[in-house]
Amino acid sequence: MELKDLKSLIKLVTDTDITEFNMENPEGKIHIKRGVDKEIVHVSAPVAAPITAMPSPLVSAAPSTPITEPIVDDRYDLIPSPMVGTVYRKPSPDAAPFVKVGDVVETGQALCLVEAMKLFNEIEAEFKCKIIEIVKEDATPVEFGETIFVVERL
Repeated sequence: MELKDLKSLIKLVTDTDITEFNMENPEGKIHIKRGVDKEIVHVSAPVAAPITAMPSPLVSAAPSTPITEPIVDDRYDLIPSPMVGTVYRKPSPDAAPFVKVGDVVETGQALCLVEAMKLFNEIEAEFKCKIIEIVKEDATPVEFGETIFVVERL
């Protein structure tokens, strides 16, 4: 789904009294829910095919933030960001992270949040997997298609 289409859906929900919207098509599924505290848009992260050697796009970061390269191995899949924004690994500042290295996650389980334009988009696992590496740290910027997690399919 194109970003402009997603923005149109969000505008439709915010301009009306609709409190919840679900849509599923071959490209993925979208769940928009309006709440009192914040709006959350559930977006299934696209999954990159296993890679052999692909350079990771670099994001300009604060000098104190090291830029990490994801593990490159045929056994692993990459979970990229479906949008530009800020990665949050925890549902709130004082909560535990959604996942940590070594965790086994089920299909549909939340991996992180990506905040874009004041909307918190929950990134979910599209398949059962084990977290091998977490490339983006909490509260760091992320570009579209940039790797957030390296996982092993189970």
